[in-house]
Amino acid sequence: MSDLLERLRERGWRMTSQRRVVAEVLDGDHVHLTADEVHARAAQRLPEISRATVYNALGELVSLGEVIEVATDGRAKRYDPNAHHPHQHLVCSGCGIVRDVHPTGSALADLPAEERFGFTVTEAEVTYRGLCPSCART
Repeated sequence: MSDLLERLRERGWRMTSQRRVVAEVLDGDHVHLTADEVHARAAQRLPEISRATVYNALGELVSLGEVIEVATDGRAKRYDPNAHHPHQHLVCSGCGIVRDVHPTGSALADLPAEERFGFTVTEAEVTYRGLCPSCART
């Protein structure tokens, strides 16, 4: 399970009922929800929560570095609470589901010096794509 709620408490993030429900919806492993999905799940717990409140809370969480925005192939952005644990993403080309993966090796180390063009490379983002089991069956 992700440690989002604990991290937010430690940072002293003002935990209103609306912010708490957004953080609770996002908390967990392999959570990559769109803003609309966050809103729908939050509204099940707190019916009066507005879409604007959800978008504002997500924006704050991203600005704090506690949630990562994941953009995949022109689809709606997804929000990943696994911001402090190194990982890459596996994305289904059919339905767009996103899973966290932890490949062995280092994408930084795998980039040969002659391909760095003088850059001091500090990070690498790798996205694996394919079909999830459900989409592969159809």
